[in-house]
Amino acid sequence: MVVHIVMFKFKEENKALNLAKVKHKLEKLEELIEVLRSMEVGINFTDSPRAYDMSLYSTFETRGDLKIYAEHEEHLKVVELIKEVTIESKVVDYVLE
Repeated sequence: MVVHIVMFKFKEENKALNLAKVKHKLEKLEELIEVLRSMEVGINFTDSPRAYDMSLYSTFETRGDLKIYAEHEEHLKVVELIKEVTIESKVVDYVLE
């Protein structure tokens, strides 16, 4: 199984609204992209300078499936929204054995 984790820092402008909007759109991808096995989206509650605002944890059967997801039209639509409302993101992908 392949695990894909992304963390996002959002712009302060309309932050609460944008967090809710992105969370909803990301969670809808599970219904729209067949190769996406599972997804959790969490909004941070910790007040720390090290904290990011949102995390995404998703799983796929193979690296190829992750590539299909990354290039999928519905995912790319959400990516565009995320680029508009965030200032930074970090990613980690690994094989869970």
